[in-house]
Amino acid sequence: MRQYWWKIVTIILLLYTFLGGLLLEVPRLNILNETIRALYFHVPMWFGMIILLTVSVVYSIRYLKSNDLTLDAKAIEFANVGVVFGIFGILTGMFWAQYTWGAWWSGDPKQNASAIGLLIYFAYFILRGSIENEEQRARISAIYNIFAFAALIPLLFILPRLTDSLHPGNGGNPGFNAYDLDSKLRLVFYPAVIAWTMLGVWIATIRIRLRNLEYKTL
Repeated sequence: MRQYWWKIVTIILLLYTFLGGLLLEVPRLNILNETIRALYFHVPMWFGMIILLTVSVVYSIRYLKSNDLTLDAKAIEFANVGVVFGIFGILTGMFWAQYTWGAWWSGDPKQNASAIGLLIYFAYFILRGSIENEEQRARISAIYNIFAFAALIPLLFILPRLTDSLHPGNGGNPGFNAYDLDSKLRLVFYPAVIAWTMLGVWIATIRIRLRNLEYKTL
């Protein structure tokens, strides 16, 4: 029971996120109105993506130091789940944009940078699939993973701030925490960040076990 407590907490927090996110009262803001509830899904998924990809790159660095293939397995699986979270982050962002900006995709710098960042990671997966030698694949992909993460951070957090953008927190637009992330939103937002991140870790650990079983059967 002790080793499963965090999974129980994950389920409870996810239920709270869905129920609280859909039912609890939210601030009435111009244009946003009820769509502000997307904050509980869109932003936490991106938080989860960054955390999972950070864990992935740490495992890649550790692999380069040790040549332990189990670390490579952890790196790829955390990257897999992180990118899935990134895809859902873009999709929920598009849904939000449709109701607030008037279009699913408006070519906003933040949207474009996010798409480029995911494409960089798609290339990471393609690279892994193109190399047959196990050790060579692990070493080359570990190096690529480090550079992919180094490129993702400025794409998401620096470049969009240097130009005009509709996205909150970029191009002179204040972020939610600056003017309307009040106590009502915080009651669900912070648990949502924890919940989505823990779910990502849970999924990654399951996939790591499966991958390690594959290694043992080879």
